[in-house]
Amino acid sequence: MRAVDLIRAKRDGAELTPEQIRFLIEGYVSGEVPDYQMSAWAMAVFFRGMTARETAALTLAMAESGDTVDLSAVRGVKVDKHSTGGVGDTTTLILAPLVASCGVPVAKMSGRGLGHTGGTIDKLESIPGFRVELSQQEFVAQVNRIGAAVISQSGNITPADKLLYGLRDVTATIEAVPLIASSVMSKKIAAGADAIVLDVKTGGGAFMKTVDDSIRLAEAMVAIGTEVGRRTVAVISDMNQPLGNAIGNALEVREALAVLRGESGVSPDLIEVTLTLGAHMLVLGGAAPSVEAAKETLRAKLASGEALRKFAELLGAQGGDPAVADDPSRLPSAARVVPVPAPRAGAVTAIEAEALGTAAMLLGAGRATKSSSIDLSVGIRLLKRIGDTVDAGESVAELHVNAAMGGEALDDVLRRTAAAFELRDAAAAPPPLVRAVVTKDGVERFD
Repeated sequence: MRAVDLIRAKRDGAELTPEQIRFLIEGYVSGEVPDYQMSAWAMAVFFRGMTARETAALTLAMAESGDTVDLSAVRGVKVDKHSTGGVGDTTTLILAPLVASCGVPVAKMSGRGLGHTGGTIDKLESIPGFRVELSQQEFVAQVNRIGAAVISQSGNITPADKLLYGLRDVTATIEAVPLIASSVMSKKIAAGADAIVLDVKTGGGAFMKTVDDSIRLAEAMVAIGTEVGRRTVAVISDMNQPLGNAIGNALEVREALAVLRGESGVSPDLIEVTLTLGAHMLVLGGAAPSVEAAKETLRAKLASGEALRKFAELLGAQGGDPAVADDPSRLPSAARVVPVPAPRAGAVTAIEAEALGTAAMLLGAGRATKSSSIDLSVGIRLLKRIGDTVDAGESVAELHVNAAMGGEALDDVLRRTAAAFELRDAAAAPPPLVRAVVTKDGVERFD
């Protein structure tokens, strides 16, 4: 078997066998297949696509290229959740304790943020003492003991995906749907889940800008999950404005706690998406007969305080300060708050989520590169959402900043944040939040 023959076959539209795909992936990881040949193959995939069987084979080969997590010792159906990346998205912080309080085990490996998207692990590290690294034995034991654990990804999970992703980034093949889908699903399969709920973002703050493109990606990922024996559901959710009102690590933990504590003033969109994803997790986990019944169960767990108590239990189990659950003021805070005034009166008709994510990164809440350090206390809090009205000079948002941020740098962030809010004379209704649900049986659209 030669790589050049497989490149030619894919260039000409042939379907590769699982053995041929595994040969390519194993050869690339070992160094026997060089970058230039893998680049040529990726470009052939970009133009020719891959069948569901090919994409599943690629996913499994990448999942098995490094460490895999064995969750067979965890009792019950293990349901994982993955988001394709957004702004102000704190759903995992709420879902892990909420779903676990319903009896469905949550054994989750999460990543760090990069660019305008936040990372769950960074948010958890803003909680004093919280350990994001556990051995596999500790991971499994904790899930069996309390029903939940959230840890950082192992350094050797899917090394083939890391290599191929870096190659795609510099060869104009990053948008190839089969390669995106296999990248996401290889990590989920390596993490050992029995079932997977995917939150595929769509809109200005998402990687996929249109609903149709988001559905195409969701269909590819659901097909992979089905092909490899994982029950998989994808929810297409809107990212034309930040999901929550908080952007930044400790700020997002505060908002997640506000949801768990039943406080007012939190983003209704954050609650709706959390309940939708959690409901599908309960259904796949066998804890509810339908999505609507599952939502009622989740609401009851929030109202009773059981989800909040589970969050405190999760913190204590991983070395964090459990008192944070009752006293969010124990989280890191920025030195000062700077208001962002509206330049004119009007109605908020659009909010550029990606622009706000970038502004928060410039404050220090995110990373421009993987090696960048971050400030866990800083960020942006939205005071207005699409559909709200505002007077001239009234604050649309507030910046949480530290002493190091000032002068022209702060002025730049203020301008970017103000410009992210589109104000018009006539009000506009917010876009639909949940746009579609994709299962192995098809697509249900709600727009």
